[in-house]
Amino acid sequence: MLRLRSSILAHLLSSSQATSPASPLHRLLSVAISPSTGFAVENYLFSTCGLTRAQAVKASRKLPRLKSPANPDAVLAFLAGLGLSGADAAAVVAKDPQLLCASVERTLAPIVAGLSDLGLSRSEIARLASLAAHRFRRKDTVSKLEYHLRLFRSSENLLRAMKFCDLISHSLERVVKPNVALLRECGLGDCDIAKLCISRPRMITANPELVQAMVTCAEDIGVPRGSVMFRHALHAVASVGKEEILLGCPAKVEYLRNTFRWTDAEVAIAVSKAPAVLTKAKESLQRRSKFLICELGLEPAHIAYRPAMLMYSLEGRIRPRHYVIKFLKENGLLKCDPSYYTVFKESEKTFKKKFIHPHKEAAPNLEKDYDAACKGEEPTNFRFT
Repeated sequence: MLRLRSSILAHLLSSSQATSPASPLHRLLSVAISPSTGFAVENYLFSTCGLTRAQAVKASRKLPRLKSPANPDAVLAFLAGLGLSGADAAAVVAKDPQLLCASVERTLAPIVAGLSDLGLSRSEIARLASLAAHRFRRKDTVSKLEYHLRLFRSSENLLRAMKFCDLISHSLERVVKPNVALLRECGLGDCDIAKLCISRPRMITANPELVQAMVTCAEDIGVPRGSVMFRHALHAVASVGKEEILLGCPAKVEYLRNTFRWTDAEVAIAVSKAPAVLTKAKESLQRRSKFLICELGLEPAHIAYRPAMLMYSLEGRIRPRHYVIKFLKENGLLKCDPSYYTVFKESEKTFKKKFIHPHKEAAPNLEKDYDAACKGEEPTNFRFT
């Protein structure tokens, strides 16, 4: 391990030394500071690290003991050796100014060596340094990432989750592991947990009491633990505000009930089949209700049992396809009356194959009009020649 760490450090430093004399890094390392004039931290952060003047002022307050550019120069060279651009390094320093005081040999190089041992590539470590910010230099970084790598099943999944949340800033023992244990009790396997947490990492980083409230909320809206849809229900619930979660999501459920004229049982059916309906904006739901119930004449119960209709784009999919079906009916081109659910759920290719292409001779402009409607160019009527 010691030889590996030494070789990594040597490689990174040799990479930086091989930098072109005209590069920012070479200029960075050749800055001369006169002992007689002292070391101006703020100016160094601005002129050498690339921080804005405002960032430099703020960051300098966290570096009262920094008296020389020697260690900061070594840190910046180390980051450059990892592959971070000047802008990326500046962003990292702005988030964690004290990184400039970290020892490359005793702190940063061992962490990079440990991450390499876990299978992370150099580019992945560079991305991690940008995402983890002030946590990257912590001694427990490697052990925490080892746990998360096992949980997320790949470094790519882990880094995708890190875009939404600094996972390694949360306690494994007090927060993450209790939440993971709860999710497993709900019937989710590690693969399901990984899929859930890639875009909703708060499911394992939030206070365990809040995560328990999310589980309860998912159950209360009619999705039982252990069901195929439970992960999707948790994903939807995790998108709702904290205050509403703690209250059991009553406001959104009540809104669905009133907007679509559903009974309690129908709300439960709709949410259990399509939990993501909870994430839809109220105005979006209102427009869908008006169109599906008032214009198309669909029964509320029909929609409740087919809530996927609420997930499709109203302007880019539902309306244009309605125009096509209406046109075909008015002109006697339909042999049978298809259900709107079938019409809306078909892929674009299948929809055209079933409802547009067979009528090219009778209605040569139908596809053109449909494509225009999908782009928002709502026609007053479809031409028939």
